[in-house]
Amino acid sequence: MNIAIASDHGGFKLKEQITDHLIKRGISVMNLGTDSEESVDYPIYGKACAEAVASGAAELGIVVCGSGIGISIAANKVNKIRCGLCTSVEMAHLAKQHNNANMIALGGRITEPELAFKIVDEWLDTEFEGGRHKRRVDMLDNL
Repeated sequence: MNIAIASDHGGFKLKEQITDHLIKRGISVMNLGTDSEESVDYPIYGKACAEAVASGAAELGIVVCGSGIGISIAANKVNKIRCGLCTSVEMAHLAKQHNNANMIALGGRITEPELAFKIVDEWLDTEFEGGRHKRRVDMLDNL
């Protein structure tokens, strides 16, 4: 599996910790920046990660900014991206199970690393349920 990951300055530390966690799980990580806590514009990084997923260069994507809100909005501007902002393990589970989220967003300033790892693991380990949810996901992709 290949996962693209990107952040702004507010999510940099958590992005680096999640990257290490993914590598320990044996997952290939495509780091799309940023590379420091120097102030940058989150839309650039949200878009870059989403485009990597939409193009097939990465199977899934994770984006991180201070709250997770702005970068998730940026990612969702890219066609065929379903990026869910996850603040709990349950949200990560439902994002994949019901919405087949191909990206998740996290808040680097509001999510502790241990919770972030649990959120990422739940999202990765949950299967899309399909059925009635597939029809709705198809509708999202065709908006």
